[in-house]
Amino acid sequence: MLKKFLLSTAVSLALTACATSPTGRSQFIYMSDNQVDQMGLQSFSDMKSKNPITQNPRYSQFASCVAQAITQQTGGQWEVVVFEDETLNAFALPGNKIGVHTGLINLVDNQDQLAAVIGHEVGHVLARHSNERLSQETAVSTGLSMVQAVSQPQTALGQTALGLLGVGAQYGVILPFSRVHETEADTIGVDLMAKAGFDPRQSVNLWLKMDKAAQGGQPIEFMSTHPSHGSRIENLNQHMNQALQMQQQARNNGRQPHCSK
Repeated sequence: MLKKFLLSTAVSLALTACATSPTGRSQFIYMSDNQVDQMGLQSFSDMKSKNPITQNPRYSQFASCVAQAITQQTGGQWEVVVFEDETLNAFALPGNKIGVHTGLINLVDNQDQLAAVIGHEVGHVLARHSNERLSQETAVSTGLSMVQAVSQPQTALGQTALGLLGVGAQYGVILPFSRVHETEADTIGVDLMAKAGFDPRQSVNLWLKMDKAAQGGQPIEFMSTHPSHGSRIENLNQHMNQALQMQQQARNNGRQPHCSK
């Protein structure tokens, strides 16, 4: 009787937790989006209180201009903050939060290259990758404690929770997204930037610049947890014709961003 009950419970859980990503991939999503959003909001608030925010208005305006063009394609209100940090990094969190490091802004040549990174990170949020990873990595019985742990990032559990969100670098732990998640975020991201009117071909140039910077010994948190530039560029090139068609349609509809660095 107990075995039948457990089996029935497991089947019920699997059915209720079944979801589909924007690219059509099957996902296991158990935690509520509201829970994960609250974790993202808490961690972002904590970052802003503990990490310096740039006082350079040009950096803030540039990042906000690019991010707003991207997020107009997703809907919702997104907060964008530029952190004074020379590492080449950017991130997006559940709860519609975007962080960009000054080091990344200094690296990119133009708006399109920054759009490639921001589009990729927003892609993680749209595909609910944090929720998927939290659902897979945490048992139902510890879900609540994980949510609470975000408010205590110095604890071991808090570090794990932040790492699962994808923002654990500030606390000494990074739990990278899977290769599947990264490839999916690349596809979603290049489509987002193209729909916003950015040049998707610049995404390839951006990853080449990131790889060159890594070989030069620059600290790149972003690349340390992502696929090699070769496989990423191959995947992007396979999708490029479709992305270019999206960009042309966006331009025909008057979407042509003008974000000055």
